[in-house]
Amino acid sequence: MQQEAIKVLKTNSGPVQAGPEVVFDLTDVMRDAARYLSYDFIPEAAENSLVCNLFLFSGTDLKEPTMTIRFGMLPYVKSWILLDKNWLNGEILFPDAPKGVLKFVCHGSRIERSEITQAQLVITSGGSSFSGRIENLCLTADKPAQPPLDDVILTDAFGQNTQKDWPEKVTDSAQLQASLSLEGKTASWPQDSWSRYGGDQQEKLAAGTGFFTKYKQAGRWYLADPEGNAFFSIGPDCVNVGSDCKISGIEKWCEWLPAPDEAGFGEFYMAGRTPEGTPITAYSFMKANLYRVYGEQWEEKWQELILHQLQSLGMNTIGNWSDPALFAKQRLPYVTSLPEFPSTAQMIFRDFPDVFSEEYAENAERCAQALAVTKDDPWMIGYFLRNEPAWAFVDDLVIADEVLFNPAATASKQVLIERLQEQYHGEISALNTAWQTAFADFTELRKPQRNLSQKSPQAQVDLKAFSVEMIRRYVSLPAQACRKVDPNHMILGMRWAWISDADLITGWENFDVFSINCYAIDPTAQIQQVADLGVDLPVMIGEFHFGALDAGLTATGLEGVKDQADRGAAYRQYVEKTAAHPNGVGCHYFQCYDQFHLGRFDGENYNIGIFDICGQPYEAMAAAIKAGSHTLYPVNAGRSAPFEATIPTIPMIAY
Repeated sequence: MQQEAIKVLKTNSGPVQAGPEVVFDLTDVMRDAARYLSYDFIPEAAENSLVCNLFLFSGTDLKEPTMTIRFGMLPYVKSWILLDKNWLNGEILFPDAPKGVLKFVCHGSRIERSEITQAQLVITSGGSSFSGRIENLCLTADKPAQPPLDDVILTDAFGQNTQKDWPEKVTDSAQLQASLSLEGKTASWPQDSWSRYGGDQQEKLAAGTGFFTKYKQAGRWYLADPEGNAFFSIGPDCVNVGSDCKISGIEKWCEWLPAPDEAGFGEFYMAGRTPEGTPITAYSFMKANLYRVYGEQWEEKWQELILHQLQSLGMNTIGNWSDPALFAKQRLPYVTSLPEFPSTAQMIFRDFPDVFSEEYAENAERCAQALAVTKDDPWMIGYFLRNEPAWAFVDDLVIADEVLFNPAATASKQVLIERLQEQYHGEISALNTAWQTAFADFTELRKPQRNLSQKSPQAQVDLKAFSVEMIRRYVSLPAQACRKVDPNHMILGMRWAWISDADLITGWENFDVFSINCYAIDPTAQIQQVADLGVDLPVMIGEFHFGALDAGLTATGLEGVKDQADRGAAYRQYVEKTAAHPNGVGCHYFQCYDQFHLGRFDGENYNIGIFDICGQPYEAMAAAIKAGSHTLYPVNAGRSAPFEATIPTIPMIAY
C-alpha cells in the first residue's frame, strides 16, 4: 500500500494539545497487517522541533488513548519516520529512532492492532505556527532502508545551532577563551554561615555522626551534614563533560568534525549505544571546546572550573550521573547510584525481574558489593538504588497480570499459582466462581492469560495483593543487601518518574529518603502525595528542569517557559517550594549542561542546562540560583516564606 499523502482531519485547533497542531488519521494503516509503517514528513515554516503523538485508542471512549507513541522531529529538514507495530505489545519503552529523528517513547498499555478504533497522529510545536506534509507512506512486511538525508549544515564547530542567533552565541575561540578563563577566580560559598559541606551552621540539629543522615525536628524532616548542621541538597545532575552528541549518520550536518586520528580533537569520539542497544558514534563538542581553551590540561582545568562555578552559585551537591573524579576533590558533597540494579535473565515485564527467583536474590547481593569502595566517604550524601524503572511508566500496572501473561515458566509464576491453590483450597471451581473464569484446572494459569485482574473484583484483589508482595521483594532485597555492605550512607530510594500507582510506595521502610523525579512549576502537590500515602520519610527530588527557545536550541524539555530570565525565576521558586515543605530535603536540577541541539544518545535536544554546550553559564539563571542560596535555609527551617513569581509557561516541546 502506498499513497502520496494522508487526509488532514483538522488543522490549527483541537482538544488534544494546546497550540497550533496538525492531525492526520492513521487508523487504517495502523490496523493493517504489515509490520512496518514508514513515511516522509516535510516541515514547512517550522522554527522549533516538532512533537509527534500517535494516539492509539481502543473502544469508543476517545478521551484517553490506550497507547501513545511520542517522538520528535527537527524543524529544518525532512524526517523519515519508521514505526514498528511490534511496539504495540508494550515491551519497549524507548525504541530506536531513524537517523536524524529525535527521541521515541511508547507510553501507556499494550494494544492489539485489531483493538484499534482510532489512530491519530497529532503534530505540534510548542504553540508556534507551522505547516507540513506527509509523503511516500509505505506499509511493508520487512524493515525498509532509510533514504538519504537532506544536504544542509546544522551544527557549527562549537556544537551550536547554525540556523539561529542569540546574544551569547560563541563566534570564535577568543570569545570562548575569555568566557571560560579561570584567571583571578577563587571559589567560596556565597554565605559565610555555611559549613564546608554546604550545611547551615545556624541550624545545628545534633552532634555530627561523620556522615550525612536524616533528622526530624518539630514535625519537619531535615538532612544533617557530617557535622550535624541542617543540610538542604541542591545541585545539578550530569556534572560531566558529556560525550553523547550523537552524530551517527548525520555527520554531513556538522560544519566541522576532526579526523579520528587527529591529535587532541580526534580523541573525543566515543562509541555508545541507544536504549535498545544499537551501536552509535558520538562526539563531545564540550571536550573540544575545553581543549580549544586549555589544551592538554582541559580535564584538570574543567574540574577546577565547574567546582568553582557551582560553589560560587551556592550549589552544594554534585547530582546523579556525574564525573567520579570530582568526588575525590572533596569540595562538594555528592549523590550517586548503585552501579547496577539486580535483574534476571528472564524478566517479567520490561525491566521488572523475576523477584522470587534465587537468581534475583543472588544478584542483589552481588550488585551491592560495588558500594564497598565508597562506604567510608563522608562527602557522599547517599545513593539511589536506581532511576525511573521502565515498568512503572504504565499507570495502574498490575505486575501479577504480567506474570500470568508472560509465557515463561518463571519462579514468580510458580509462587503465584501455589498461593492461589492454597487460598482456594486446591478447588479450581472456587477460583472460577471468585474470578468469573472457566479454567479446567490450575495448570491453565501456566499458559499466557491476559488482564485477569479485570475479570472480577476478587481477581483484582488477589492479583493486586501479589503485586504488592512482588514490589516489596523488588525493593527490599537489594536495599537490605546494600545496607549490609554500606551501613554508613543513606539509601535515597528509587527516583520514581511519578507515582503511577499507590503501590509504588511499597517497601519505603527500607529507605532513608524517598525520591521522585518531578517536572512541574510547583512540586508541592507531588511531595505531599508521598506523605499522604503514608511515607514518613524526607523526600528528595532527583530531577526537574525548565527550558526556553531563545538560546539556540529548538526544544524546551518537560517544562517550557518564555525565556532565560523566566527559567531562573522558575528554578528559584521550585527550589524554595521544595524547601518550604516539611518533608522536602533537596532537589537536583536536570541537568548541568544543555543537550546537543541535534540530539544526545537517545535524541533529546533540550535547552535545560545551567550552562551551554560551550561551558558558559546562562547569566539570568545563574543570578537567580545565587540569589536563592541566600534565602534557602530560612525557608527550609520554616522561618521565611518561599519565593513566588508569576511565570507564564509555554507548551512543552519534549519527547
